[in-house]
Amino acid sequence: MCSSCVETPHSLCSSSERPADASAPVVADVLSQILLSVQALQSDYKSLSQKIDSSSDSAADAIHLLEQRINELQLSTSSRKSSPSVSALGLPDLKAVPALSPALSAASEETPSEPSAPASPELIAQTPAVEFTNSAKLSTPIALTSYPGQPGVNPIALDWGNSDPAKRGPIVVSHARATIGSRNAIGAHSGSYGIYHALAVAKNAIDLDHKPDFTNTQPPVQIGPYPQWGNSKKIVAMDPFGHLAPWLYKDYVKDGIEIRPSIAVTKAHMHLPEFQEAVRSGELKVDGEVVVNEHGDLAVTKVAVEPVWYLPGVAERFGIDEDTLRRSLFEDTGGSYPELITRPDIKIFLPPIGGMTAYIFGDPAKTSDPSVRLALRVHDECNGSDVFGSDICTCRPYLIFGIVEAVKEAQAGGSGVVVYFRKEGRALGEVTKYLVYNARKRSGDSAAEYFKRTENVAGVKDMRFQELMPDILHFLGITKIDRMLSMSNMKYDAIVGQGIAIHERVPIPEEMIPDDSRVEIDAKIHSGYYTEGRIPTEEDLKNVKGRQWEDIVH
Repeated sequence: MCSSCVETPHSLCSSSERPADASAPVVADVLSQILLSVQALQSDYKSLSQKIDSSSDSAADAIHLLEQRINELQLSTSSRKSSPSVSALGLPDLKAVPALSPALSAASEETPSEPSAPASPELIAQTPAVEFTNSAKLSTPIALTSYPGQPGVNPIALDWGNSDPAKRGPIVVSHARATIGSRNAIGAHSGSYGIYHALAVAKNAIDLDHKPDFTNTQPPVQIGPYPQWGNSKKIVAMDPFGHLAPWLYKDYVKDGIEIRPSIAVTKAHMHLPEFQEAVRSGELKVDGEVVVNEHGDLAVTKVAVEPVWYLPGVAERFGIDEDTLRRSLFEDTGGSYPELITRPDIKIFLPPIGGMTAYIFGDPAKTSDPSVRLALRVHDECNGSDVFGSDICTCRPYLIFGIVEAVKEAQAGGSGVVVYFRKEGRALGEVTKYLVYNARKRSGDSAAEYFKRTENVAGVKDMRFQELMPDILHFLGITKIDRMLSMSNMKYDAIVGQGIAIHERVPIPEEMIPDDSRVEIDAKIHSGYYTEGRIPTEEDLKNVKGRQWEDIVH
């Protein structure tokens, strides 16, 4: 028997001496370790449930859910077809779940499994051990969760809302080996793109020990600081120091703590055919600063923001308690973030959702100057219209109108801002949106049924929930808006509710509304959207029809 057989799949071993039953004692020992580890872990969680606020029903219920999952793991060990080698498992510290890969429980092609029948000891003994890819860098025990007071857990202090970044502290969320014990946040960087980092790790496309080099990546313009940055009620869904993090907290970085920006600022030119036409028609004037040439190229400062949630503040914005928020986030994501339950001491969560980008026309410092005028468009993503020109909604026309008006304000000595949120299909997603389109077109597509079709499919007509939207305005130091380029009552209420005055609301011009989008805009005006014209009645809505199904399917 070759010396590598214990740690290497037999199918990969070059030795011809491979007794079929040689691994039986090793596998039996591994299974014994697994059972002992699981039993000890159960005991740890029972102790944990007493440590965490015993009066909190939501926390207790969540701990019970975790215990059930551990019980299921224990029951499943007897039916596994293969096991990791002893060297791959190591001796667990009883604070983590042993490294059990989903691949290890899959049946081999030669021996298809019966889900209801446990594997025989003979079958287990004959199944080769599987070694983890990149096992030299991956931590061998899989940590199911962590909890306060656990050995090795020492989160960096964080005082959210402190205007002094040194006293506030950095956001630390990385699972890098040098950082994991210092984390003071749950989740991962990059928002909805964080999963791609996990894929890169899985296929060895990235070095787990990679240290980001932020040389020359600093913002080209200064933004802030503003008083709102030091108010825990004003900013709860982004890190106001996120664009400066690696430089503000360089001493932590020198000590090996991984700290990444959650905001990036850059300068660029923007070009769309509508801008060139606006220059040609004389609507926009070339000034060499904002409109840089006759082609309609616009000079713009761009601010990309990843979500960083301060959970107590987010819960307060929505009028719910923090325990309810944590439990909903935990359960509705399939238990993806157990630390939402087991780590009540951690108040920061980086959710796997899309962020936003602010486009600033003119001097960025003017956004906070109450003596100059500000035009603002808050726009929620619509890929079909914004990018590909679909005419079933007013999204691209209103976006273009908003940009042009923001540019005009900047050229007049003021400031123009367009904020673009990744909330596709009213945050219901593009798949849901297209299903609704089909239902609308196949049933006559009238404005009277507009919201009903969405509710039939999604159960709700809108999930954008604008309560968190004003944070980016606070980040830019905005205290009033002279021209709000939006008809949305939800956006208006959220902004005014945060103490930002809106002096004028500007609807989309009638001539920019596509014929097929009349259904959408009239239904929205009837439901509360701002208009300077007549509000349609329910009877009016029945007579507002969009393009019919037979006009689409050719």
